[in-house]
Amino acid sequence: MESYYLDWVNLLLRWAHIITGIAWIGTSFYFVMLDNSLEKPQDAESLDKGVGGEQWAVHGGGFYNMQKYAVQPKKLPEHLHWSFWESYSTWLTGFALFTVSYLWNASTYLIDRSKMDWQPGTAVAVALAFFVVFWIVYDGICRLFGRGKHGDTIVGVLVAVFIALASWLACHWFAGRAAFLLVGAMMATTMSGNVFFWIIPGQRKNVAAMRAGKPVDPVHGQRGKQRSVHNTYFTLPVVFTMMSNHYSFTYTHQYNWIVLLLIMLGGAAIRQFFVVRHRFKLGNARNPLPYVLLGVAVLGLTIVWMRPAPVGASAAVAAPAEVAFAKVRHVFDQRCLLCHGEQVQMKNVRLDSVEQISVHAQAVYQQVVVSKIMPMANSTGMTDDERALIGAWFQAGAKTR
Repeated sequence: MESYYLDWVNLLLRWAHIITGIAWIGTSFYFVMLDNSLEKPQDAESLDKGVGGEQWAVHGGGFYNMQKYAVQPKKLPEHLHWSFWESYSTWLTGFALFTVSYLWNASTYLIDRSKMDWQPGTAVAVALAFFVVFWIVYDGICRLFGRGKHGDTIVGVLVAVFIALASWLACHWFAGRAAFLLVGAMMATTMSGNVFFWIIPGQRKNVAAMRAGKPVDPVHGQRGKQRSVHNTYFTLPVVFTMMSNHYSFTYTHQYNWIVLLLIMLGGAAIRQFFVVRHRFKLGNARNPLPYVLLGVAVLGLTIVWMRPAPVGASAAVAAPAEVAFAKVRHVFDQRCLLCHGEQVQMKNVRLDSVEQISVHAQAVYQQVVVSKIMPMANSTGMTDDERALIGAWFQAGAKTR
């Protein structure tokens, strides 16, 4: 019964996380587009007000005129719209979901004992340390190099190297599925950290200075803009990690950490295309087509590199041999009932009766034989011979008599 309610908690948290994530990513993408689409106002009134750029747009049957001040308006309105709840709620729901899905059941979902045979508490502590250590290192890199000559380039290279190191460690220490999620959650935590520690506090200082009649220090806006730009390049890689658990061929690959890095690189390159495209349309940047070509090329080469070896002709035409169901049932009893038996039914799946085995035969074949992601992190020690036995049984018709 506990697993039933945990599944509901997982579902509702995932739903909330997707909703808030859409809101945050949508807001972020919109303002990046807006920032890169601004044109110098032509009317004297806007220039006199201190407007540095504006965009005219039509949407939903109405016309909009978005304006951005070069430093500050002469007077602030009483009510200001702040964009921060999207970030905070996305992180809170995401962390709660990661806790329920992986940290709560660390022995099953987080730990792969063929990689690291550690206790659940240790694994959880190390996983959480990824969030903290990455933020400290990333923030330190930005502080040290972010405002110097070629600062953005230096920061980008150093952060990319550290992400590569974190990906390698995660994929060698944790179960592949959890490792991908951990790297994505690590980057997403830094994105929210940028909002919480830099972007919003800087904006609050500017607003407080304006309301007090004091001059605004432009450094707060510059720092906030820098961190906001970093966030936009993290977005597509993070989104991939969030959906990667549905595609086991990525995280079960022998070199899964390289797969992760290549797909994230492709996503970042494609995101760069859209960022530069807005300026290109105004004649303020070169054609961004090379970025999307790079991203597509990286993803295409990754697909070719990962393709499975072709099945030999003799194997392809060989007729499946009959397999005694008693042998298959024994494997189910030994390897599957811990999570899918009378006491516990993860994902509401039971495999402790002939009828239920027949109902879930297709899913078992996909999860156990094709993708090999079950048992989770192979916590019950299913052998390759046992997987082959289940595969032969299914291909012969999944007979239970």
